[in-house]
Amino acid sequence: MDTICALSSGGPPSGVAVIRISGELAQTCVEKMTGPVGEPRKALLRTIRDPGTGDALDEGLVLWLPGPASFTGEDCAEFQCHGSRAVIQAILAALVSMDHVQLADAGEFSRRAFDNGKLDLTELEGLADLVHAETEAQRRQALVLAQGHMRRDLDGWRERMIALRAQIEARLDFSDEDDVSVELPSGFFDALETIRGEIASAMETFGIAERVRDGLRVAIMGAPNAGKSTLLNRIAKRDVAIVTEEAGTTRDVLEVPLDLDGYPVVLFDTAGLRETDNIVEREGIRRARRTAEQSDLVLWLRDLSGRDDAPVEALDSVPVWIVWTKADLVLDSAEGSDELRVSAKTGDGLDRLLERLRIAASQAMNSDAAWLVTRRRQADALGSVLSSLDNALSDRGRPLEMIAEDLRAASDGIGRVTGRIDVEDVLDRLFGE
Repeated sequence: MDTICALSSGGPPSGVAVIRISGELAQTCVEKMTGPVGEPRKALLRTIRDPGTGDALDEGLVLWLPGPASFTGEDCAEFQCHGSRAVIQAILAALVSMDHVQLADAGEFSRRAFDNGKLDLTELEGLADLVHAETEAQRRQALVLAQGHMRRDLDGWRERMIALRAQIEARLDFSDEDDVSVELPSGFFDALETIRGEIASAMETFGIAERVRDGLRVAIMGAPNAGKSTLLNRIAKRDVAIVTEEAGTTRDVLEVPLDLDGYPVVLFDTAGLRETDNIVEREGIRRARRTAEQSDLVLWLRDLSGRDDAPVEALDSVPVWIVWTKADLVLDSAEGSDELRVSAKTGDGLDRLLERLRIAASQAMNSDAAWLVTRRRQADALGSVLSSLDNALSDRGRPLEMIAEDLRAASDGIGRVTGRIDVEDVLDRLFGE
């Protein structure tokens, strides 16, 4: 297998760039370009030279990271050099000029770590999420996964299921031995129920994790000219939506992501709801209602000036907050009440509204669980595990061979979550992240 190299830090220009090398020729690369390798995991200041001409390319730190105690499990090295495009290109060109050294494909370092058993699939998914994290909540969730908390529990469930299956296998294989009972131990199904309950509890965290990954979805709805687009622009601090006095200006759904004290929230500006013969506006209203049905919360805007007498539409299972707009046009104050009143013109009431949204987001995204099921793939695989365990528990008088088969399917399902079994279709897409 060829030795690979690549820029592992952010794109240039930057103060420092990290170029990583992994493979059996990593030590050779270091020796040809900087001299003898030093003590493992100790940074040395060296001149980095072209192995063909001996010309100096840069001066930087060199790290020697012999396997298997490295990220990929192979011999690795790092050049920490100046982050200009010219320096990076010169060092990479010098590396690939050597035989059997090539540029790494997207995600190839992570793929080698997976192949060498350094990371499982859940840890890799956590690593990908950590790279793309934009809020504090996303960072915390991704880090827990990348650190292997999910893997350890999954491995524990799998080992316990294998142990239970072994008890069945012993009775099938050695039933003629006097010291092997044909009956399962009294606590067998209780132990299976316990495993099933733990997995079911983990499955319940998927909705929370989705909100952390994608943000709390908040739809802004109401009658035309209730101030929806004006409010969105004020919160976004830029002109996201077109604002005019003409009703029906907003036709499509516009979205603005927010970071409220570390919690991701996505606001959706929707078309004003009214009866209309305009085909395009009717489509915008249809999309508005669909967006509301798929949201976690609806802000229903009502005009305090008295021009808005449209009824608030009921939505199944989606909470609705009434937000009174154009508060600058009325004299009475809502101070001391639970009413949400805002003025997009003056900004009055916006801090209170955003704080209420932050609290709602924190309540929707916080969990006492040690880790969360973060991806649909994980949820689907664990769902199949639960189905197999339900089959095993459904009829306790079934032949032992059938119960053993259910336990085999359940443990294989755990293997699909961690990447031990049948995940080739997932790998290329994941490593590309």
